[in-house]
Amino acid sequence: MTGAVAEPSGRRLGRRRPAVRTTRRLSPGRGVPFGRLLGPALLVVVWWTASAAGYLDPRILSGPGTVIATAGDLVTNGRLQGNVLISLQRAGLGLLFGVLAGVAAAVIAGLSRTGEYLVDGPLQIKRAIPSLAMLPLLILWLGIGEQMKVTVIALGVAVNMYINTYASLTSIDNRHVELAEVLGLSRWRFLRKVLLPGSLPGFFTGLRLGVTSAWLGLIVVEQINATSGIGYMMFQAQQYAQSDVIIVGLVAYGIFGFSSDALVRAIERRALSWRRTLAG
Repeated sequence: MTGAVAEPSGRRLGRRRPAVRTTRRLSPGRGVPFGRLLGPALLVVVWWTASAAGYLDPRILSGPGTVIATAGDLVTNGRLQGNVLISLQRAGLGLLFGVLAGVAAAVIAGLSRTGEYLVDGPLQIKRAIPSLAMLPLLILWLGIGEQMKVTVIALGVAVNMYINTYASLTSIDNRHVELAEVLGLSRWRFLRKVLLPGSLPGFFTGLRLGVTSAWLGLIVVEQINATSGIGYMMFQAQQYAQSDVIIVGLVAYGIFGFSSDALVRAIERRALSWRRTLAG
């Protein structure tokens, strides 16, 4: 009796092994801790290299070493800290009032047709008018003191908060509203369970833009008859062609802007941890 010869498993019955299908990765990949500092660090390296090689005229743009030494002197005599604290106070108050006003306007316009008709039009008009164009009128109304400066910052923040929060509120799927009505949710539970989670992405987008707008507004108002603040320090340095002091002020603005945006990003990731996005 002749024994049967076993065929290799891959060739049995003439079948071929299925080709292994590879998945091409299309997402940006996992983030690296402190990876966003790479761009600013590279900029500083280029600046330092160009200064050391003599490509930069120190009378026009001081080198990093000179700027660091100047910053040390400003810290030693207390000039930098005093101006920074005043600038932070102005930006913080403007941001606070702007966020509150913008969110309140978005809720009024997003939850009521009457509120939409009354609120949306004026804010869309303000959106088209730059804050700089309103400065003469605000100075006429409020003078040149702190009230005017905080108001200018708050107006810019409020518009950004309103536009993004309102857009997020009105883009909530109507089926969620109908389901809440079928379940008999109260107005408070509807706000807490449906509208609040649905509007958070737009709120945080508006908050990030609002933080940026606060720093931009601060730069403008601190150069208008101010007697303190980072902008005032830079304006005074301009009179004496002190580019190193001006750069110290710019670096301070940049650090505050970068840090505040990073803080809002961190809060956003924690608050919206249920989302899976390309940002990670």
